[in-house]
Amino acid sequence: MITSIQGTLVTVSPLRAVIETHGLGYEVNIPVTTAERLPAPGHQVRLHTLAVYREDAQTLFGFATVEERDFFRLLVEKVTGVGPKLALSILSKLSLAVIKGAIASGDVALLAKCPGIGKKTAERLVIELRDKLLLPTGTGGHPENDARSAGVTPGENQIRDAVLALVALGYKTADADKSVRQAWTALGAKATTEALIKRALG
Repeated sequence: MITSIQGTLVTVSPLRAVIETHGLGYEVNIPVTTAERLPAPGHQVRLHTLAVYREDAQTLFGFATVEERDFFRLLVEKVTGVGPKLALSILSKLSLAVIKGAIASGDVALLAKCPGIGKKTAERLVIELRDKLLLPTGTGGHPENDARSAGVTPGENQIRDAVLALVALGYKTADADKSVRQAWTALGAKATTEALIKRALG
């Protein structure tokens, strides 16, 4: 099993990267959320990967974090009707923190906004993943509390809190999520929620 790849980034697009290591160039399928965090071609990169083997293809998928890679695997292996292409689409539309929060709070409408995801598939995501992610249901209907108590990393908490703040100001969730992701990339992992909000609004 190929669990990671490290080498020189040759090319990158929103859904694909080519990484050269030991004289070989590997094509890696990536979500937009990972592409946003990659440096310019020519720099060293490391992606956490999952190889999907089928009769007619061998495909490598790469992610910026272990958590995103593991969630992708969960989508592909545990949710009925979700294959690698659709799972990549979900992780391209929203950050992992927001996706987990939507599953925790049963926000089918938000999940259904991901390309290729209809209401029925969104409902399956909630039903089939809530228990597997150990997401609680008794937090008083507050998705931010759901996210915090679901084993979400501190960085994910900051991202989700910043997105919730922007939504409260009138932003659409997908737009708020994208702005906060860009702020997170610019400011780094130690950025506070307040800093992320300020950067996203700026």
